[in-house]
Amino acid sequence: MNKEINKNEIKAVINKYLKSIEKAEDIHLAEEIWSNSSEVSFIHPRGHEHGWEEIKQNFYFETMRDMFSKRKLQLVGDVSIQTYGEIAIAEFYWKFNATFREDGEALETKGRESQVFHKTKNKGWILVHVHYSNMPVTGEREGF
Repeated sequence: MNKEINKNEIKAVINKYLKSIEKAEDIHLAEEIWSNSSEVSFIHPRGHEHGWEEIKQNFYFETMRDMFSKRKLQLVGDVSIQTYGEIAIAEFYWKFNATFREDGEALETKGRESQVFHKTKNKGWILVHVHYSNMPVTGEREGF
């Protein structure tokens, strides 16, 4: 039962994460779910951020808020969650729809993501690491 409760709590944080991307202008949503430590990290196709301040500035503001006028990040399929005491790892696939702020052009991408959480006394489960990438390639001589 305890493990299932943990998984539901983590799924709730993932749902807030999805909303934090959609509402990137409101950084308070992201601040609720991320550790504000200088040790957190975020690996994404446009960069590798170290510390909450870099994640906030380079990912939430410069990438999500400033590049796109609209954003929608959705889960595709189930979320896999493994808990290890006060640490948890989630894996999932996603679809991202956005509108470029500069010219109004639509964008749709698909990818996969892993997230690492730490359980704290004050905030509950919080993000300490995210790594996302494009969908796997399966063609001959691809993905090396």
